[in-house]
Amino acid sequence: MNQLSSRLQARWTWERWSYIAGLYLASIFAALILSALLVWATDGSWQDVFSAFIDGSLRNPGRWGLTIGYATPLLLVALGTIVAVRGGLINIGQEGQLYIGAAFCTYVVLRLGGPGPIVLIVALLAGATAGAIWAGIAAWLKYWRRVPEVLTTLLLVTVAAQLVGYGLKTTTLLLDRSPEHGNRNQISEQLAPGVRLPRVEIFGNSFPLSAFVALVMAVGLAVWLSRTTGGFRLTILGQNERLAQRVGISAPKYGTMALLASGAFAGLAGAMMLTGGDFGNYRLAPGFSGFFGWEGLLVALVARNHPLVAIPMAFVFGALRTGGGFLSATGVEREIANVTQALLVLALLVPAAVLYLQERRRQIATVEART
Repeated sequence: MNQLSSRLQARWTWERWSYIAGLYLASIFAALILSALLVWATDGSWQDVFSAFIDGSLRNPGRWGLTIGYATPLLLVALGTIVAVRGGLINIGQEGQLYIGAAFCTYVVLRLGGPGPIVLIVALLAGATAGAIWAGIAAWLKYWRRVPEVLTTLLLVTVAAQLVGYGLKTTTLLLDRSPEHGNRNQISEQLAPGVRLPRVEIFGNSFPLSAFVALVMAVGLAVWLSRTTGGFRLTILGQNERLAQRVGISAPKYGTMALLASGAFAGLAGAMMLTGGDFGNYRLAPGFSGFFGWEGLLVALVARNHPLVAIPMAFVFGALRTGGGFLSATGVEREIANVTQALLVLALLVPAAVLYLQERRRQIATVEART
């Protein structure tokens, strides 16, 4: 009897996973069809567009290394978002936290003397700390002034942009002090070679060492959330705050820790973008964040807040960025890549919505059957 039960359970699991995989494949296929129709409607060739996208993201020399470089900050931001969501919090200010982290990293690198590796480590820690402090402002306002974090984190993005913009106008803070760059340039000094992240060379592709750091952090976060007491408590808090308080889980304590960690991930992403070399040629400039904070949110959303799933999703979003730049050679506007990205995001969200509605209907039917 037990053997029959285990067989039925295994069969149900296989059928369930097959159904879920089919939903995702069908959604992605529909998104690609709509993208092809959009290209056709703009007098383009979807074959040329697809080929150019593959060339720009993977096939051409050095491109998949650049894709990994773009995917790394997206993954870090997504990991921070996942921590906040697991605690029942909505942090949508990663764009500002990333920007602040890059700014503090720049200041430390340019002002701190000493051996290059030590300066680099301190600068990365400074970037993570700055991002955590910036998110900590929202945590303080939420738990001690009852201000929703979804509002404060968003508004702090504008404040961060203004502060960094001011720093890039002042030579005592971030502005390049060399005479060949005037105040109109508003860029920082270039990082010296000794304080840059090492780069890995594989088959003609180059990407920063931060890619491996991000992978280790994703695995570590997945283990922490699923196998430790702290991760379990954070998950309980996110699912039911009232129950968490009844069993002795402090919402202010764990919620603040979650927001601090979320901001730290974003700040570290900004610091690694600056020191990695794929962004800004080792200089901080206005708009340095490049909307990576917003896209990292999408990565976490599409990954359904699973750290390991966020790894391939970050690579996909990185490929959309690097491959999109090659679309102009086909005569198609680059905005087509943005529309394709939006369609793929929707395609990856539709199965989750379908599964949620089905589970909801099943629960309602179970309750009605009992009554």
